[in-house]
Amino acid sequence: MADKKDDAEDLDFFIGNDATVKRPNYNVDYPIRDGVVNNWDNMEKYLQRCIYQHLRADPEEHYFLMTEPPLNSPENREYTAEIMFETFNVPGLYIAVQAVLALCASKISTKGSRSTSEVTGTVIDSGDGVTHIVPVVSGYVIGSCIKHIPLAGRTITDFVAEQLRARGEPVPPDQILDVSRRIKEMHCYVSPDLVKEYNKYDQQPDKFFLQYEGADIKTKKPFTVDIGYERFLGPELFFNPEIFSSDFSTPLPDLVDQVIQACPIDTRKNLYSYITLSGGSTMYKNFTRRIERDLTKKVKERHDKNVQLFPDMDLKMMDVNVVTHAFQRFAVWFGGSMLAAQPDVIKSFHTRADYQEHGPRIARTNPVFQSL
Repeated sequence: MADKKDDAEDLDFFIGNDATVKRPNYNVDYPIRDGVVNNWDNMEKYLQRCIYQHLRADPEEHYFLMTEPPLNSPENREYTAEIMFETFNVPGLYIAVQAVLALCASKISTKGSRSTSEVTGTVIDSGDGVTHIVPVVSGYVIGSCIKHIPLAGRTITDFVAEQLRARGEPVPPDQILDVSRRIKEMHCYVSPDLVKEYNKYDQQPDKFFLQYEGADIKTKKPFTVDIGYERFLGPELFFNPEIFSSDFSTPLPDLVDQVIQACPIDTRKNLYSYITLSGGSTMYKNFTRRIERDLTKKVKERHDKNVQLFPDMDLKMMDVNVVTHAFQRFAVWFGGSMLAAQPDVIKSFHTRADYQEHGPRIARTNPVFQSL
């Protein structure tokens, strides 16, 4: 049972950091895998804890705006509507696409504009479970061009943990994922050149090799972990995925280029000129510059080839611009909060009356895709 001073008896479960602390005595479950909910019972418990303990809100008095990953299945939207209307009895629900909210947040924070006609660009959204590349034109997602890769924050955490296990670092088994995540967030960065980075570490190990100090949760015994090549090899998975897995080998910049090239030709210039980042896994040092450099190289190669094929044409190379902004880590949340604050957005919400009349199928269609 949970401690009464921490939790109510009928909510004997923990989420987030609380769950990490209680890990030795509880079963741990990740209800979201690769950006998709696969355990709806635990997801409902998660929402209960968020609404009642953290938001301290009465769900029957508030309209709820929730987000979904691109290409989310209609069944998942149905389950979400069913939980929100049946369990929490909310008066209204709107399910928004994360990429559009992230792009809105980027535009608002960099230009101060809220016009949907200006919401055009490419979103690289990388969180814990999955990375999406989503093209958005005038506020609408081009659904047929979306691509995703099964590489994100958790993949890098697993890679760091694998490196620590291989070296035999003295980390308690039940803490290795948490330690790996902390190392990833505190010390990892993107290197411009893999070979040069290896040479730097070999020539000046005292300067580049670090140490992480922690303590066993059970015994309180301290331990020290050496941090080496995984500092730059972790984020390198985005640019050389074959380091960790043979299932997927297309680098992230190549995938972004494929997405934009699949879009209508008159939209490509704007999609290249405004590529925005969203999510915690895009926060690594030099990540923005590496994406921009590799993508510019791809665009230049194509431009030079076209110049050779059509020497008489006046061809101009497309500018590649990768944008970073203050709300990059929480871009989806910030975009959602700005959208929910608009006076007219409430007209787009599915109401409880709609749900009672038509059932959960009202959430099967997404207004963003429906408007294309």
